[in-house]
Amino acid sequence: MSQPHIVALGGTLRTESTTGRLLAATLAAAQARGARTTLLTGDAIAFPHYEPGMGAGNPVIAQYLEALRTADAVIVGSPGYHGTLSGLVKTALDYVEELRTDDRVYFDGLPVGLIATAGGWQAAVSTLHALRTIIHSLRGWPTPLGLAINTSEPGDAIARSAAPIDTMVAQIFGFLNR
Repeated sequence: MSQPHIVALGGTLRTESTTGRLLAATLAAAQARGARTTLLTGDAIAFPHYEPGMGAGNPVIAQYLEALRTADAVIVGSPGYHGTLSGLVKTALDYVEELRTDDRVYFDGLPVGLIATAGGWQAAVSTLHALRTIIHSLRGWPTPLGLAINTSEPGDAIARSAAPIDTMVAQIFGFLNR
């Protein structure tokens, strides 16, 4: 594949959230390997609660779905709120239901990298587990390495995550080049 399109979605409504910065760092690693990338975070995924057909005519939702339709791989990142993914990320993933009648249903056959952040290991790991479950139900292929990042540990979470990010991106490209 000459230039894969990798779409990252998630984060929070805060422009400088740790999850959003990790998604951007992951896309930068993918760009370094030749990928074309799209980052969808904050207002780009602040949708109303999902109801089938409710997104029709909403240009922001249409742009989001078009990015997913053209994706060769996806990366999903969520903060861990009360031991699971945020409502913002869950709602964005709920809108993937609108891809159910496409030729490629949901994330069928796509590699999907996962990033979960939280102020403790329990919430980070349980959020990562919840993301894996959702991605399986959307027919995606989670990378073997998913990132559970404890943001309460000392030091910069982005710098601490550089090696695991590179490994996850390598796994995505390995899947794409098989």
